[in-house]
This record gives sequence, structure tokens and C-alpha cells, in this order.
Amino acid sequence: MADLNENPLFKSEDKPKMKVERKEGEPTAAFKGASWAALVVGVSAYLIGLFNAAMELNEKGYYFAVLVFGLYAAVSLQKAVRDREEDIPVSGIYYGLSWFAVVVAISLMAIGLYNAGSIILSEKGFYGMSFVLSLFAAITIQKNIRDTQNARERD
Repeated sequence: MADLNENPLFKSEDKPKMKVERKEGEPTAAFKGASWAALVVGVSAYLIGLFNAAMELNEKGYYFAVLVFGLYAAVSLQKAVRDREEDIPVSGIYYGLSWFAVVVAISLMAIGLYNAGSIILSEKGFYGMSFVLSLFAAITIQKNIRDTQNARERD
């Protein structure tokens, strides 16, 4: 087959684009970017809402601590589950504590929002959704990092 550069029927803009090399099993750059964007949007929205909230400082501290705890617990759980799937030893206590920490973080957020009398219902929904978005994005980023690392180690 003739080279496209030699064929006068093809203009330079008609030439096929170079495909970016990606290892098998590695997430696409678009998926990685979307995951990071979701984390930035979720955490930023949560923190901006918290900064602007008409709450006592101790309440703001509670919701901040729950966010940090939840992010750590979600990443830890993702790692423990993935390690078990790949037959990497994970102690039962660590696996159980990871699940327990995620359940506690979500419960603390739900209980805190349920009992918050100074927050209107739409704000409660805002905090709940930005919290869940942040946890999901943190899990996805951890998965992307692990998949990228595994794909590069295979070569």
C-alpha cells in the first residue's frame, strides 16, 4: 500500500492521527483526567460550602474531619479489596477495619447531616452529594494509579 505522503489525493489534514501508546490495562488519559476533575470538584465544592456555611467552628471541624477520614477510608478499602482480588496477602483485621472505616465515615456524615438543625435541606443534599462524589473519585484515582503501575510493570 502506498504511503499517504506520496498520494496527492490526501491533504495533510486528511492523514490519520498518531495514536498515543497505552499499555494494555492502563486507563485512558481521558478517564484519568475525569477522575481527578471529579475529585477536585467534589472536594472543592465541599470545602467552599463549608467555608461559607453559617456554622460554629467546631461543626465545620467535624465535617472537615469526616471528609478527610472518608477519603482515607475509601482509598484504604479499595486497596484492600484489590489486593485480595490479586492474591496479595491482606490480613483479615485490616480488611475488616477498612470496611468498618468506610461505614463509619458514611454514617458520621449521614448522622451529622440528619441532626444539623442549622442547615437547610438543600445544603444537606449538597454536602452529601459532594462527599459521595469525593469518595468515589478517590477510589477511582487509586484504581487508575494501580492499573497504570501494573500495566507498566508487565513490560
